[in-house]
Amino acid sequence: MIGKLQKKFILISMLSMISVLTVIIGSINTINYHRLVQDAEHILHILAENNGEFPKNHSFPKEAEQKTQNPHPPKITDEKQQDTPPIPREPKSHAMDMSPEMPYETRYFSVLLTENGTVKSTNIKRIAAIDNETACEYAVKVWNMHRTSGFLSSYRYLRTETSMGSTIIFVDCGRSLSTFFAFLLNSIIVSLLGLFSVFLLVLFFSRLVMKPVSESYEKQRQFITDAGHEIKTPLTIIDTNREILEMEFGENEWSQSIGRQTSRLTELTNSLIYLSRMEEAEKHLQHTDFCISDLAVETTDSFQVLADAQGKHFCASIAPSLTYHGDESSICRLFSILLDNAIKYSPPQGSIEVTLDKRGKNIRFMVYNTARQISPESIPHLFDRFYRADSSRNSETGGYGIGLSIARAVTAAHKGKISAESPDGHSLLVTVILYAPILL
Repeated sequence: MIGKLQKKFILISMLSMISVLTVIIGSINTINYHRLVQDAEHILHILAENNGEFPKNHSFPKEAEQKTQNPHPPKITDEKQQDTPPIPREPKSHAMDMSPEMPYETRYFSVLLTENGTVKSTNIKRIAAIDNETACEYAVKVWNMHRTSGFLSSYRYLRTETSMGSTIIFVDCGRSLSTFFAFLLNSIIVSLLGLFSVFLLVLFFSRLVMKPVSESYEKQRQFITDAGHEIKTPLTIIDTNREILEMEFGENEWSQSIGRQTSRLTELTNSLIYLSRMEEAEKHLQHTDFCISDLAVETTDSFQVLADAQGKHFCASIAPSLTYHGDESSICRLFSILLDNAIKYSPPQGSIEVTLDKRGKNIRFMVYNTARQISPESIPHLFDRFYRADSSRNSETGGYGIGLSIARAVTAAHKGKISAESPDGHSLLVTVILYAPILL
């Protein structure tokens, strides 16, 4: 149990760390990618505004030139001149934000196509890695995709319509993409190394965190075992004294009541001790190969007699010759607990169905029984200690609410899985999956 709790702690910590790193690395690389695309689009729009070329005489904006030539403009004193409306400015061009080094750093080419998609002319003066044939091939691909912008290989393209036809401009983004992917790869590698380091730290500190819990749980388990053994001695003495009194004075209702209560306390004590031992299954279970089909048949036969005596319908479907490697006595107790629970809590004239079969490499044992009523809220708690879905029937069934807890402990000790469900609220289906290898 402590081991499972430690694994859950490590799993939750690592998932939290992975989520945080994924958000951080994903956000940084997404921003870098959008910046790369934005820069490429900016260059493409400059080229599109100037017919596939950078402006030859790029200078500062006119406002900057005027400030440079005349840093101290004369003051306007004429009132009429003050009322003169401002001259409207032209829309800002993309070339206004162009760096002086951009024309020398950018590698690009353009292709002009007719309305039918036929190549009319190419301009590959500003790139050495592309020839006319390759430029035409790229342009035809973009034409057939019917897209205005995007990536083709390592080139960002922009398609514009002019009076002469369709102009497709390509900008080489190979260096930027290489830098982006290198940063992406390095960030992933660093994140993985960081996750591994965090895993080692969490593994180390989880042992320190779980140590007080483990010690407390061990003391609790040891107390239950020791107290159970201590209680068994006075119970045995009480029952022996009862038998002596019955031999001397005869049996009466008081001695019968003492016998019943002593038996119940003995059964509860033995169940608590057994449950405590199951939590240390590695020390107490003896795994052997046995025929689980024969064991299921023997167990169901004994409970079928009990069901028939109570007027309940009992049906068993046991697959023959299934062999299992585990503790035979524990599996027998598991089957007995589930069958006893089904018979106890099924109503008069109810139905019990038992199935044992093979699913792939797993063995499946299912017990179905009709019930008066089962609330959906009670299903997750059926395997809790001392839990009973209907406390009003405690005196009728004589149960302690610990049987299904033992069934879960036995299943967990055999590396299996147990679950319960109520499809209609008036029946219960308990399924046990045993994952240990099957020897045929």
